[in-house]
Amino acid sequence: MSSLEDARTPRQLADAYVHRLAELEPQVATALGLNPDDQRMPDYSPARHRARTDLGHQVLARLDELQAQAPAEGFDQVEARCATLLRDRIGVELQITETGEQLLVLRNIASPIHGARSLFLMMPTATEADWKVIAARMAKFSDCYASLRETLEEGRRRQILSAPRQVETIIDQLGEWISDQATSGGTSWFHHFVANGPTVLQQSLRRAADSAVVAVSDMRSYLGETYLPAAQGVPDAVGRDRYLLNTRRWTGASIDPEEVYAWGWAEYQRIDAQMRELAEQIRPGSTPVETMAWLDEHGKRVEGVEEVRQWLQQMMDSAITELDGTHFEIAEPIRTVEARIAPAGSAAAPYYTRPSVDFARPGRTWLPTQGRTVFPLYDLVSTWYHEGVPGHHLQLAQWAHVSGELSLFQTTIGSSSGATEGWALYAERLMDELGCLDAEERMGYLEAQMMRAVRVVIDVGMHLQLPVPADSPIAPGQRWTPELAEEFFRLHSGRSREFIASEIVRYLGWPGQAISYKLGERAWLSGREAARTAHAARGAKFDLKAWHMKALSLGALGLDDLEAALAEL
Repeated sequence: MSSLEDARTPRQLADAYVHRLAELEPQVATALGLNPDDQRMPDYSPARHRARTDLGHQVLARLDELQAQAPAEGFDQVEARCATLLRDRIGVELQITETGEQLLVLRNIASPIHGARSLFLMMPTATEADWKVIAARMAKFSDCYASLRETLEEGRRRQILSAPRQVETIIDQLGEWISDQATSGGTSWFHHFVANGPTVLQQSLRRAADSAVVAVSDMRSYLGETYLPAAQGVPDAVGRDRYLLNTRRWTGASIDPEEVYAWGWAEYQRIDAQMRELAEQIRPGSTPVETMAWLDEHGKRVEGVEEVRQWLQQMMDSAITELDGTHFEIAEPIRTVEARIAPAGSAAAPYYTRPSVDFARPGRTWLPTQGRTVFPLYDLVSTWYHEGVPGHHLQLAQWAHVSGELSLFQTTIGSSSGATEGWALYAERLMDELGCLDAEERMGYLEAQMMRAVRVVIDVGMHLQLPVPADSPIAPGQRWTPELAEEFFRLHSGRSREFIASEIVRYLGWPGQAISYKLGERAWLSGREAARTAHAARGAKFDLKAWHMKALSLGALGLDDLEAALAEL
């Protein structure tokens, strides 16, 4: 591992940056599977953020030097792409800091609040030594949340605060983590987690869990008694400037929000027509929402939480077997992926966690049950193609597999949501194109597509407070509000009210991320079509399997660069 000063190429510099960051931030090390004996909890304080900012400036300064010293013909394509990615990703982070956006850390998903707990789900648990590290780390949970309070307090002093809706949601989530009713066994999530440890360590593990529960309770009290009153009056909508900065952050692209809004509305109308046609086939005379309600009661289903986990595992294993050698070449380490049940107090949406760089920890999909024990399958199949195979797992595990040919940065923390969520949405569409969905499952696929199109419309609409289109089935001409967005979502979704409410909170707290799915898919589809056209112009056969593997081996790219790179393959 070279230092920043010793790096002679952008890839060496990028790798040095990742390792420096892993030393600075234990959550990065744990996510990547580095420093497995690290007992530190994340430090979310302003001081630690300043240290990361200083590191970012050092990396960009060294990158300037490397590019000034480059040969006359410049770096090769791989090095050039790494340099572009490094400059863009760190540059956005520095812009975030300049605006104070780093103080707005409270949202109902993927916030430091959640990251502190999620750390334990990524740690090895195979040996007694592993559990000793867990006990030592969990005992420091209060220090982690104390550092986060420092950042929240700086935001309170500077009047840069998260909106009340986010704070209230997190207060409820934290209550679930430590509620007697939240987890099986009549205990907190932390006690339930450490109960899986070795008997000889149970005393120290329970003490660590006790201290974590106190830390969560204290944070919950702070948010309710101190932060929430100060946040009253903070609007949900972030406005144009913050929205454009955040879309750059999550997509790696500069967008025209009005163009995206109009395109999202056209996508909504296209998918709505397809759903109505399919609903007529499944239940003549029924609307799509009525058809999905019928499928909830009468369609294929799995009963039992463990049973649905096993079903999802079998589905992913089968997909690997069926796709390998036909549409992908799936390397041996990638063939292992685990289906897991998400811990209580999670947001409603399923998600994926990537493997460690050495594959010691496999990629995992996570299903939040939201208290359910019966699971209709029509809306799970396409979702698990998205989260598992050929979606997130195939892409992100392939990145780990080729990380030696690129850089750790390009295959891990340099990624943005546009390229990864775009691929996962492309993966759903690919399985539909391959005829892998029956009528029920295709309704679930279209409903998932509808959700992503609706996300574009209401995410842009709410944050920029744009008028509802004149041909909308509700409130034409009115300005989008969270209440109108929720009503519009319910008109076009078979999801529960709880799921939809959770999604609205998510979009408001994570501006610009929700649109990355459809914008990313647009880039992947456009890039594929451009590559196909280029092959035809050369009189060459377009090999989709070969294109897939080349595309999945590019590593991270922002959407501004992805489409052009895909077209060249």
